[in-house]
Amino acid sequence: MEQPRTRPPQHRQSSQQAPLSPQGTLDDASTVYRVVRMPGGRTRPVPPAVLALRRLPNPRLTGIGAGLFAAAVMFALACLDWLLFDGSSVLYGVLFLPVSALTALWVRPADLVTAPISVPIAFTVGVIPIAGGTGGFGGQTMAVVTALAVHAGWLYGGTLIAGVIASVRKVRLMRQRRRRRLLAAQAARAARTEPPARPPQRPQA
Repeated sequence: MEQPRTRPPQHRQSSQQAPLSPQGTLDDASTVYRVVRMPGGRTRPVPPAVLALRRLPNPRLTGIGAGLFAAAVMFALACLDWLLFDGSSVLYGVLFLPVSALTALWVRPADLVTAPISVPIAFTVGVIPIAGGTGGFGGQTMAVVTALAVHAGWLYGGTLIAGVIASVRKVRLMRQRRRRRLLAAQAARAARTEPPARPPQRPQA
């Protein structure tokens, strides 16, 4: 006798929303968003570009360390520019902009004010190899001053970028401190208004 064939069970479509993965991501058709929990229990998806920026190294340099970093990097880039491209001022100015941004991003919060100050000094130090001065110390000094005057646009642009990034970081830091003070005040107020816990009563014999 032939046995009736059993059909495989069909997959039932669920009307519920797909659960989150263990990493806290929402799988879209083309993009993966990470869900970040905000204060108050709210959640907010973070774009992949922001996640990629957060994976970059994030050192915390002092004011002097940030200035030395910017000056050393600009001097090395200027030497490479002089060797490979015969001292192209446009290339030097273009490279100065990301260095200014990294200097303002990597300086520690206590020394944010030093970022717009150390960036122009780094530009001056780096412009020495490509200034093209001759005739001793006086000729080199005049060549550097002339280069600073000619390429003032790149200098102002990098300084503006460093100043804007430092200002944004300062505002965010002030908001975080204010939020922490508000949360601490709310916790203290809740602790004062909460009634004291009663000791457990012993059952009578």
